[in-house]
Amino acid sequence: MKLNTIAALVSAASYVSAQQIAQDPGVQGPPLEIVHLYYNEFPTGVAVSSSNRIFSCYPAGLDANNTQYQVAELTGNSTETPYPNARINSPPGGSLNYSTYPVSSANYQNYFIGVQSVAIDPLERLWILDTGRALTPNGTLAPAVNGGPKLVAVDLATNTINRTILLPPTVAYPLSYINDVRIDLRPNVTASGQGVAYITDSSQMGTNGLIIVDLGTNEAWRHLDNSPTVRATRQHFKEVWGESVYFLPGPGLPYTYDPTGADGIAFLDGGDTIVWSPTGSRYLYSIANKYLLDNSLNSEITAQTNIRYLGEKGTSDGLMQDTNQYVYAGNFEQNAINIYNNRNNTVSTYVRDPRIGWTDSMWISNGYLYFVENQLWRSPSYFPGTDRRIKPYVLYRVPTADGGQRVAPMNITS
Repeated sequence: MKLNTIAALVSAASYVSAQQIAQDPGVQGPPLEIVHLYYNEFPTGVAVSSSNRIFSCYPAGLDANNTQYQVAELTGNSTETPYPNARINSPPGGSLNYSTYPVSSANYQNYFIGVQSVAIDPLERLWILDTGRALTPNGTLAPAVNGGPKLVAVDLATNTINRTILLPPTVAYPLSYINDVRIDLRPNVTASGQGVAYITDSSQMGTNGLIIVDLGTNEAWRHLDNSPTVRATRQHFKEVWGESVYFLPGPGLPYTYDPTGADGIAFLDGGDTIVWSPTGSRYLYSIANKYLLDNSLNSEITAQTNIRYLGEKGTSDGLMQDTNQYVYAGNFEQNAINIYNNRNNTVSTYVRDPRIGWTDSMWISNGYLYFVENQLWRSPSYFPGTDRRIKPYVLYRVPTADGGQRVAPMNITS
């Protein structure tokens, strides 16, 4: 090679190295603060009280190894205590009923079977949403049996259960997977004056929809069953950390697109509007609560025709709302937490960090947004069907945007 050619190459290399080549900075927004490291069981939900007590849940329906407890209070940086006690977290014989064929989930009314979500209301009660479903050791999600699916309220002042609402099989179907819950205690929303719970059914193998529970009468009903707005988008495809995410519906079955339906749910307009999104989708939807509260003969067609499309907000799991009319949502494919701004119908990135991946549940308390990172896409339910999760799973928090507080409908916020 001639000397002048070598000199030209050296000069070109020096020129390139001297330039400021644009690149993705990888981070944005407030820094992540580690709140808790989960070394034991696989977590999904989180709820934080006004006094900063923190609770998580560990569904047997997503991890067959979640057998020690379904709900726990986080008592240290990496320690957890079964809540409200060890007994209710230990159903006799476990969460599965092997006396049936095929194997079904247990139907204990007084024990937790497979808790997917937790939430705290303005009266400082922890509401525990039990799917009533558990995985078999080979990865089959056993159907629910009447008595398993339920909503349980625990008084945080006394650590005792004061309400158990069973969800009948006409509402929580055997193949339902009730996923997330929000509580509205305003006395004017139902005739009973005791408030209402809104629950998503994200079933990957059954009917998707929204469930409404009158907390005064325990009556429950469904709306929007199999509306396209509560189902996964056809051939929905996503990537997390550069990895293609496909779903495995069961042992020996071919992988497919993620079919997870309505999952995250939140309030807008102080509770007068309900928003939700399927995990197998990038879309956000809303409806005025009056259409969900109506359970009259023709109420379903009225509800179906009053859904509002709010646009794309990225692929996410849980949702959380604040007093600024912001809805927080994970964005799996961008390592981010996004905000939907209801005041101008825009979506923006709030937090970005390489440690963010599958953001599961969120909660707001005392000016902080808490969120669980649990690597769900690396679990055996997703292609290639092997467990690639790496402990610890992590609970993070960041300050809320513009000082937002949690929306807790009862004419108060916390």
